[in-house]
Amino acid sequence: MTRPVFLSDDLTPSADTVSAGASVHLGGPEGRHAAVVRRLGVGAELDVVDGLGLRLTCTVTAVGGQGLDLRVLDVRDEGAPCPSLVLVQALAKGGRDEQAVESATEIGMDSFIPWQSERTIVRWNAQKAQRGRAKWQDVARSAAKQSRRAHLPSVHEVLDTRGLVRWVQGLVEGGGVCLVCHEEAPRTLVDLLREDGQTIRRSACVAVVVGPEGGITPAELSSLETVGGRPVLLGPHVLRSSTAGPAAGILLGAALGRW
Repeated sequence: MTRPVFLSDDLTPSADTVSAGASVHLGGPEGRHAAVVRRLGVGAELDVVDGLGLRLTCTVTAVGGQGLDLRVLDVRDEGAPCPSLVLVQALAKGGRDEQAVESATEIGMDSFIPWQSERTIVRWNAQKAQRGRAKWQDVARSAAKQSRRAHLPSVHEVLDTRGLVRWVQGLVEGGGVCLVCHEEAPRTLVDLLREDGQTIRRSACVAVVVGPEGGITPAELSSLETVGGRPVLLGPHVLRSSTAGPAAGILLGAALGRW
């Protein structure tokens, strides 16, 4: 049976201070979920991760109503993946942006940037932006645990198109790569990876920009190209906003040796 994963928010002592053979306690919401909802018993094995790459493999030594006592069997630091993969996801109605975050987390994306593009129907004002960002982070957190990741993806503050162009400019000037998914791009992502895969593999960060259901406007595409964005076609079919980012993540994951 696959070991379930819990975050170390409620672990005492702190995950980064323990070694194999140590005794620890998992309490709080994570511990109660493990004990009451998952009903893990003595002898069961589980992983505790800190969201930054540290993974503790543990066995349950005692169960209480508020959590679990554990013995640490193994400690591993899985390191930060390089290049880092960022999904710039346009806000979408019907929860499709959250679907993209969930699937892309399972696939292996490392961070997310909500994008309020020109054709985005959903609009985040200051209050909605705070709630929306928190919701994306909750989705990523749950998906990371489900997919047994030791790294928890981060969620950037929402950007409008002007802010995104500035961010992409800084990314490219710093040696990163920005791929803009567009149905009229002259070449596919597969072709780009075949022709220029070494450049992408050597970069510190690769960003994938996905537009809303209405598509990226010509002006937005031109602005992103001006600062170094590279338009790519994902395939012969037009993908929904919730599907394009994860599809690009799979192709990049395979090319980068993550899959």
